Parts: sequence; structure tokens; C-alpha cells
Amino acid sequence: MLDIERIRKLVEMMVDNDLVEISLRDGDEEVSLRRPQVGVPGSLPQFSGGPYPWSPANPGGPAAPEVQPTAPPAESPAEQNPDEDLVEIASPMVGTFYSASDPESPPFVDVGTRVSRGMVVCILEAMKVFNEIKAEVSGTIERILVKNADAVEFGQPLFLVRPG
Repeated sequence: MLDIERIRKLVEMMVDNDLVEISLRDGDEEVSLRRPQVGVPGSLPQFSGGPYPWSPANPGGPAAPEVQPTAPPAESPAEQNPDEDLVEIASPMVGTFYSASDPESPPFVDVGTRVSRGMVVCILEAMKVFNEIKAEVSGTIERILVKNADAVEFGQPLFLVRPG
């Protein structure tokens, strides 16, 4: 059986020691965890938070060097990024994404679905355990970023939600 407290401690150890990947085996039980690396081609985006208290505060390792920007060009309201208001629902673990509770059921959410905080939006299977993933914010699903049965990584964005 998967011991969540043990995994929390492993994630904390990874963050405290700036580890990118860890794999452990204890008898028949095996756990592998990998954090995204910021600035490495092919790596996942930096985790921006999640519903679990053990979510690392700084998953990408040391901060990138500061760059002093030049004065940004003035943007008209039509040129502003419409996605900047969106909130990610990110994967709290490595696993397989399922959009519905079983193959015959409709998906939990579609683009345009209104969700409320705590509402189940998908299921992630990790080590033969099915975990309900719940919305962290109330709003409207704007984008679904993964397909049914896709493998997902820790911190990978699954949905974009427009709060409100």
C-alpha cells in the first residue's frame, strides 16, 4: 500500500537537498519521483502550487539569474495576453490521467464546464491507486492540456481555469 506520509517526506527531502530525481525500492514496493528542471530543454514547466501541503515552494531548484528588462512596450487592451488570468490545476504526482471514472462514463469536465472548489475534475492512477483530483479554484475550465490515458508528471499542468 502506498504510504502518502512517506512520499511527503521524500518530496521534502528532494526540495531540501535540491534533488531532481529519486528512486527507492523496499521489497516489492518501488517509488520514483522526478521534479521538473527550469530552463532545461524538454523539461516540464515549473510547478506553480497545488492542493497538497507538501507541494514544494521552489520545485525548480535555484532561482534563475535576474535579468533587468528594458521598458516594455505599451500594450493596448486588445494585445494583452488573455491567458494571464487563468489558474492552473497541476498534477500532484506522476501517474496516468483519466478524464472519467470509467470508459463508459462522460468526462468529469469539458471546456466550458463551471467548476467549484473541491469538485473532482479528473482521476490520476499512480501505482494501481486511483486518486481524485479536485479543483483548487471556482471558475470555468478554459483548456484541458492532456488527453485521456496520457502519462503525466509531477507538477504538469492539467487544466487552465478562468476564476470567477
